[in-house]
Amino acid sequence: MHFKTIFKSLKNKDMLKRVLIILGIIVAYRLLAQIPVPMGDAGTFKEAVSNLLEKSDFSNFLNLISGGGLASFSIILVGLSPYITGSIVIQLLTKAIPSLEELSNDGETGRRKINQWTRMLTVPLAVVQSIAYIFILYQSTVSANIATDFVPTAGDWALSVTAMTAGSLILMWMGELITEQGIGNGISTLIFASIISQLPTTMASLGSALFDTSQGSLSLFGWLNLPVNPTVFWIVLGFAIAMLVVIYFLVKINEAQRIITVNYAKRVHGNSSYGGIKSILPIKLIAAGVIPVIFATAFLSLPALIGQVITTVNPGNELGATLVAVFSAPSAANFASMYPNGITGQWFVYPALYFALVFMFTYFYTSIIFNTKEIADNLQKQGGFIEGVRPGIATSKYLSKVVNHLDLFGALALGLIAMLPFITDYIFILVTGAPIGLSISGTGLLIVVTVALENLRSVDSRALMITYDDFGDELKN
Repeated sequence: MHFKTIFKSLKNKDMLKRVLIILGIIVAYRLLAQIPVPMGDAGTFKEAVSNLLEKSDFSNFLNLISGGGLASFSIILVGLSPYITGSIVIQLLTKAIPSLEELSNDGETGRRKINQWTRMLTVPLAVVQSIAYIFILYQSTVSANIATDFVPTAGDWALSVTAMTAGSLILMWMGELITEQGIGNGISTLIFASIISQLPTTMASLGSALFDTSQGSLSLFGWLNLPVNPTVFWIVLGFAIAMLVVIYFLVKINEAQRIITVNYAKRVHGNSSYGGIKSILPIKLIAAGVIPVIFATAFLSLPALIGQVITTVNPGNELGATLVAVFSAPSAANFASMYPNGITGQWFVYPALYFALVFMFTYFYTSIIFNTKEIADNLQKQGGFIEGVRPGIATSKYLSKVVNHLDLFGALALGLIAMLPFITDYIFILVTGAPIGLSISGTGLLIVVTVALENLRSVDSRALMITYDDFGDELKN
């Protein structure tokens, strides 16, 4: 990274404008998270939300990507989940329907149409999820005997669903505005901001536990007492070291790439010659980035939401209870109630499905963003070729083979990283009898590291482009 160049590029008005627009959108996004849904007493529903967060992994995922919007019962409660689900559906249809696949390969015009269809699909999905969550929350207040005299009318339902749907669509629009600035993916950036926004609360809770000396203080070599809780201190220190190690390997894996040398044929036009040079084609080990993890979590958590709705309507329904049990991630919150006699075979179902979906979506999303046939055609048109490989179809097959090999290791690495929190929980269950509950934190860490690196790379590229003339002048001098 050229940090000196990045800071220098901020003197450019266009670059500064783009950065300020993104920061302004993030601030507006955080303000939206504080606007409550217009449905009765917000405090009553927040109590119901806290109960729901303990039961549903999908609720925790929504709370994560909405920056606490679910916990605060705000209008962005549904968050970006409808847009993510819509993107998955459209991309699956693109691979299944030949006419849609042709449209996706039809340059910018085709991509715009597909993006428009994704936006259109987001609207009904946002409406359905809004109705489902309001219904679940309201029924939760009734079944939990939470004091409330509020009985929603049809107008209250319409207003609340409209507000939540509008909140979801506003987030989608904000994500697209960020993407248009050319500094990272907008949806990923908003999710990144959501996770980071919860760090102050986490750090405050951690600090409160760390400096609670009611059970004694930490003694160093018998001559120095630190005003910290000794047990919490060593736990925090251990996790800090483990987190640094994990972040290091995340960065290394995210930056790993295969370099393919591309040669360009020499062309003579009159008295001038062109080409005859070498270039490189870098292929990342995890070209799909963090998208497979986001897709897998959203896709796998939807059955739990359906099960939650079924059990809310009919508490004795076996199908709803099964869906909630199978598709709920093992965590510290539900371990005691779901596994009173210790780990059973069911405990491994969610992690196994999660790993499989991350693995599958890595291959699937890489095939979308890295079109080997299109790259091979472009190289052939530009007079480029890979040494020892014929241009055209042979180049496309060679690139597909390389990408498939990289995807195998990349998907395994991404899947194992996503499994780290479950592995940690399993070790703690064997040692202490209960999990420590890092499932969402592990996913959040993976998202934060990957999105931060991708955005830094985008900022670096734009900064180099803006300061290119100045860089050339420096070389001349």
